[in-house]
Amino acid sequence: QVQLVESGGGLVQAGGSLRLSCAASGSIFRINAMGWYRQAPGNKRELVATITSSGSATYVEDLKGRFTISRDNAKNTVYLQMNSLKPEDTAVYYCNVFPSIGAYWGPGTQVSVSS
Repeated sequence: QVQLVESGGGLVQAGGSLRLSCAASGSIFRINAMGWYRQAPGNKRELVATITSSGSATYVEDLKGRFTISRDNAKNTVYLQMNSLKPEDTAVYYCNVFPSIGAYWGPGTQVSVSS
């Protein structure tokens, strides 16, 4: 059974930083590309960043330079370092494999950025 559990969200002022973590159970982690996604109120869930099993990363264009995705294969964990946060980054953040699989969505972690 696959479980993905996100953590590290919180309330931060604009310009601040947060580091999100996603712990993965099961056998998916080492062989799959992973992704961070987010869903803001009233919006569809969107892709934020991806990382392959070998560590090659891609980002949504608007987030390049502010967000960094990384992974620790020994710990079955993927991270999202978020710097220079803006109020429009407020959303629930999720991790999943990439491309995402519906059955793997976890509870997400709330990130709120105040102006």
